Amino acid sequence: DSSRALLMIDATEGVTAQDAHVAGMILEEHKGLAVLVNKWDAIDKDNETFDAFTRHVKAALHFIPYAPVVFISAKTGQRVEKILELALQINGERNTRVSTSKLNTILRDAVRDHPPSSIHKGAHLRIFYATQAQVAPPVFLFFTNAPEEIHFSYKRYLENRVRAEYPFVGTPIILVFKPREE
Repeated sequence: DSSRALLMIDATEGVTAQDAHVAGMILEEHKGLAVLVNKWDAIDKDNETFDAFTRHVKAALHFIPYAPVVFISAKTGQRVEKILELALQINGERNTRVSTSKLNTILRDAVRDHPPSSIHKGAHLRIFYATQAQVAPPVFLFFTNAPEEIHFSYKRYLENRVRAEYPFVGTPIILVFKPREE
């Protein structure tokens, strides 16, 4: 099964343009993903190193914020045993199903806290309900009166609200906005 990927980064080089390119390809294929930072044993460390390197990885791979980062050493075996456990967790997350009632509670609260505004001024945008259409990867359908009016920042907001309840660790989720059938 090739629905998951492990992206290995060399700690001595940091995140390269090639690493970011491969991460982008993994995202396009909607695969589950964990980022492995190898050669962690070769880095001189102080009490700031781990947090600083984590920030570097997260910033360079900002388009996959859901991907966990694990620092390993293939040479010493440090944290290598965590990889299989993490891959199994990501597989479980990819197959998570959110009930329609729970999803609509998340949607209702999100719209209450921050109502959608349309791309074009004057359009009255409403999102009626949501449902999960599939797993692996999770796909959520949002039914609205004007799907073309949903701004990308509002889509990101809704994704963040879903992830606040269901983190979907290592897993991309897809939000699709459709016109409500009359």
